[in-house]
Amino acid sequence: MELFATYVLGPLGEMADNPAGVVETVIGGLGNGFLYALVAIGFVIIFKSSGVFNFAQGAMVFFAALNFAGLLELGLPWYLAGPLALGAMFLFAVLVERVALRPLVGQSQLTLFMATIGISFLLQGFGEAIWGGNPHLLKVGLPEDSLFAIDYAWGQALGLDIIIQQSDLLAIATGLVMVGGLFLFFQFSRVGRALRAVADDHAAAMSVGIPLQHMWIAVWALSGLAAFVAATIWGTKIQIEPTMINLALKALPVLILGGLTSIPGAVIGGCIIGISELLFETYWGQPLFGGATTEWFAYLLTVPVLLIRPQGLFGERLIERV
Repeated sequence: MELFATYVLGPLGEMADNPAGVVETVIGGLGNGFLYALVAIGFVIIFKSSGVFNFAQGAMVFFAALNFAGLLELGLPWYLAGPLALGAMFLFAVLVERVALRPLVGQSQLTLFMATIGISFLLQGFGEAIWGGNPHLLKVGLPEDSLFAIDYAWGQALGLDIIIQQSDLLAIATGLVMVGGLFLFFQFSRVGRALRAVADDHAAAMSVGIPLQHMWIAVWALSGLAAFVAATIWGTKIQIEPTMINLALKALPVLILGGLTSIPGAVIGGCIIGISELLFETYWGQPLFGGATTEWFAYLLTVPVLLIRPQGLFGERLIERV
């Protein structure tokens, strides 16, 4: 009972006594969650349209960030380095379709998954061969300082003098714009509707004249765009080095929670993961485990979801008739 009061009720009381700290933690968690969601969206786009689980998505984020930072270090302005780095991701999409996917048409999903593992190692090694293995910084003028969201007399009287990182607000705004843009693209553009048809049934889409190869290029290009956007925002928070690949794979519990086939699910799952892991780290992780709980708490959180709803909160239930 004493342990329960110390480690459960104590942090709850601390949260009640400091609402400003809770709000700051929640907003910081939302910022992290939207960054996870940006990476998870890349997974969802490819899996929903082709049925391939792209293990290389984390390496794509690293590769995009590395190219962007490397071009900046060569002296190019950001408005030239950015489009060139994005163009490299489009070229990568074309090469993946021509070299890796086209020869494997008709193969099992496991074979395609293994191919994406090989692509991941290839991207990491190729990027380091070009730009070196030292950490890089991606500075393009994005805001990194703190701001006072509530700095008024009534706010201070209520204990709501809150400090918010501008980079967290940027991540939230970017994630919302990305999701809104993808929704409009898939709903109203010709290519978007074709991708939805491919996602429903490859054979039926090909029978009405939709070129599957072109659609796969579009899918991987969209995934590359998501990786580039995530890389640009991540670059304002951390150094660009191979460990970024492991950090990007924090999108995996987001996918388990939100579902592999739902872009809104990726966003909601990212927000749940980001907020819960930061709250746990701040109020329970330090006294119970000495910190560093953000490395594993997200995976622990997904265990009940796997047991109760394996397809995720927003994923499509798969029914196979035998």
